[in-house]
Amino acid sequence: MISIEFLLASAIGLLAATGIYLILRARTFPVVLGLAMIGYAVNLFLFAMGRVQINAPAVLTETTKATDPLPQALVLTAIVIGFATTAFIVQLALRSRYETGTDHVDSKEDIVPIDSREDQP
Repeated sequence: MISIEFLLASAIGLLAATGIYLILRARTFPVVLGLAMIGYAVNLFLFAMGRVQINAPAVLTETTKATDPLPQALVLTAIVIGFATTAFIVQLALRSRYETGTDHVDSKEDIVPIDSREDQP
């Protein structure tokens, strides 16, 4: 039987690995997706720091089983900040595409103007 801790750790590892892979791509859209996935992995990691317990209250009371509410508040704040950062990065990527004419990250891709292509009559 798979435990919830193993499942959560696997999800964090998969999100982080996929995010790193996408960041190393040469196009802007995969880089934006990779940054978002790394942000999701960090959010899950912060959430896991609050001790993953089932049916435990999120307040520290006299009970023997309680969940720390601070990581949950940090994750909610990080979700809002991550959404705003992703929107800003998308705007930067669109502006870069408009300015350079390509969505290549380092703008060193060979750009062939449409007029100079040889396949046109």
